[in-house]
Amino acid sequence: MSYGVLHDPEALLAEELPLDRTPVTALADAILARKNVKGLRAGDCAQIALLLTGHARVVAAEVGRRFENLPKDSDLRPLIDQVLQEAERRLSVTSRTTLAYAQQRARLVKALYRALDRLPQPRPAPEDS
Repeated sequence: MSYGVLHDPEALLAEELPLDRTPVTALADAILARKNVKGLRAGDCAQIALLLTGHARVVAAEVGRRFENLPKDSDLRPLIDQVLQEAERRLSVTSRTTLAYAQQRARLVKALYRALDRLPQPRPAPEDS
């Protein structure tokens, strides 16, 4: 059995994909705990970084949608805006295959989830009668 990693750099599928937070944050924690690449196979860092990049794009899109719905005078706006700008800057960097790069992506995913947790949940659309 082989597995692939979804690569969606423009986050076109963000509306369709459910976020499976638990395994991705566990992966982020595991890669952040590493001190070196010993024990990783060739290409592992690249695959981990690719997966974390795709996930970061999906989470950033959700943070952006919720940010747009914040009241203009919300105290959260400056913080969330800064997180989104940093995410955009980091996601524009060309992918690398190093442990440090995978760890940078892991930190980004965690920062985006912290921002997402601070934002109110979107209200469900009213059902038509």
